[in-house]
Amino acid sequence: MKENKIDFLALTKLRQSDRAYLDKPVEKEKLMKCLEAARLAPSACNSQPWTFIVVNDVDLKNKVAEATANALLPLNHFTKQAPIHVVIVQELPKLITLVGSAIKDKEYPLIDIGIAAEHFCLQAASEGLGSCILGWFNEKRIKQLLNIPANKRPLLIITLGYPAKPTREKKRKELEKIIRFNRY
Repeated sequence: MKENKIDFLALTKLRQSDRAYLDKPVEKEKLMKCLEAARLAPSACNSQPWTFIVVNDVDLKNKVAEATANALLPLNHFTKQAPIHVVIVQELPKLITLVGSAIKDKEYPLIDIGIAAEHFCLQAASEGLGSCILGWFNEKRIKQLLNIPANKRPLLIITLGYPAKPTREKKRKELEKIIRFNRY
């Protein structure tokens, strides 16, 4: 049997936070692959504490984009360029996950949603798409725009589209500065 090897490290080098997009629609097939990758992400006790709201209606997407920007700070002023916004809403996890979160003082659903978001973005990169994960937005306005129930919380928004700029060289700390073996 032939081994199919995927160069994951090369894919991680392609994935970046894109803040400029071409005026080009994203094919539904590519969007669905990104959503499938997110759906397949692991989660504590398989809780899958997420719902993905795809915002591709231009008027609604622009209103969502306005709710991500800030008039005083230079944040997220690029978001109207992206043809799609995906809002990740936190759902109630399984009871065992809630118990584990309380015992260990760790917000497992937040960790799970972060993993799902990155699965989405890595698949986007493999499809030649750009993405950016946003945590800064007017949560109350997003809930109003998207009819999100009061007891639910939108945690992240991912912009998606064809990047207008090439992949940048990553500026990261050297491995030697962030790795410890056996002890801190």
